[in-house]
Amino acid sequence: MTAWSSQQSLLDELADIVGASHVLTDPGVVAGYVTDWTGHWQGHTIAVVRPADTGQVAAVLALCSRVGVAVVPQGGNTGLVGGSIPMDGEVVLSTTRLSVIEHVDPIGRTIGAGAGVTIARARDTAREHGVDLGVDLASRESATLGGIVATNAGGIRVIKNGDTRSQLLGVEAVLSDGRILTRWKELTKDNVGYDLPGLLAGSEGTLAVITRVLMRLVLPPSHTQVALAAVESVRSALAVVDRLERAGLTLDAAELMTKSGIDLVCEHHQLRPPLSAQTPFSLLVEVSGREDAQTTLLEVLDEFDKFVLDAVVEEGPAHRLWQYRESHTESVGAASSTPPVKLDISTPLRDIEAFLNDLTTGLRRSFPGVRAICFGHVADGNIHVNLLDVAPAQRETVSDFALRLVTEHNGSISAEHGVGRAKAPWITLGRSPVDLDVMRSIRAALDPAGILNPHILPARSP
Repeated sequence: MTAWSSQQSLLDELADIVGASHVLTDPGVVAGYVTDWTGHWQGHTIAVVRPADTGQVAAVLALCSRVGVAVVPQGGNTGLVGGSIPMDGEVVLSTTRLSVIEHVDPIGRTIGAGAGVTIARARDTAREHGVDLGVDLASRESATLGGIVATNAGGIRVIKNGDTRSQLLGVEAVLSDGRILTRWKELTKDNVGYDLPGLLAGSEGTLAVITRVLMRLVLPPSHTQVALAAVESVRSALAVVDRLERAGLTLDAAELMTKSGIDLVCEHHQLRPPLSAQTPFSLLVEVSGREDAQTTLLEVLDEFDKFVLDAVVEEGPAHRLWQYRESHTESVGAASSTPPVKLDISTPLRDIEAFLNDLTTGLRRSFPGVRAICFGHVADGNIHVNLLDVAPAQRETVSDFALRLVTEHNGSISAEHGVGRAKAPWITLGRSPVDLDVMRSIRAALDPAGILNPHILPARSP
């Protein structure tokens, strides 16, 4: 499909399926589809195709399979690892028009919706019915349901509700040859055969294109309390989190931030420091579950007065306090002289502090011009490592250092953003040869032509 006449024929057939106005080729129009949020991954595409429903998705994939053109599925394009960017001219299949919310069931606590529905819209619609979406992300206004399923996204509520896979009841998805797979049962128990929805969760568009999702919903807490506390160490933060749970409080979220990260946020947004004490770390917790939650929270903070040097408590949702956490990603991007290297990792809780110490020491020794801003979901061991001012020639070597260090600390090179293109060279750090062979076999069975996002996750066997 390299000759212009062949490409034009493909574009004409795509236009017949989705309408000419939804086959985008103008460079200015497609620019947002071929560059990821970090600005590092920039590719090119034959066209961006925007189907309106599952039938059109099936027709597009059947056509691309027939002519041998690779396809990169894309939702809200909020990923940080280049997984939905067409680096080699692939067709971009955008799911943004799959935006119908079919139902919200407050009794069975389920929501059925198109893959292009944003997290914020799904959440707000659920809340209108007295229930809530269990997944919440800082990118909620752009991230889509199909996207969070494809990457098995986590977010700030994992400690309470689990990741996306644990809340997924069913999917509708289109295989690479255009066949439609529908697994759609609003049941807590449905134990017939393989968990295909669970398999597609985290597959990053390599097994099928997700077009509809069926997710369980949760009950929102009636009241929450949010505290931001200055602590001297990660160990102190974890001790506070443990004590809060042992006191009978439900932990809705627990976020770790560093002084350097909060300083960046304050500078970028012209905010005052939230606390008077200047400590290496800050812990942001949101709790619920008891009528006297605020009293209990204050008692625990007072109990740990040797480790908690300052704190402020507000009734939820406490947007002012959450701003210091949710503004990190934007502030990091603005502060770095080059696209930041973003490494979403996890370690066992007991290893977080040692990993961060070794990371700081190693960067100072081997990469003295690189700044590290680390923050994340401390209660589940997920830390977002952001490396600023990394020279282009250093990106691979500094990533290699950090990801090998994670492995030495018994961690994972990808906690919730997927592998994508950014971490594909290091996938052997996280999976054994047998594990990778099994994944390749599954991929070959579902996409024998190899047209779906062909250059990420375990590469197809030669």
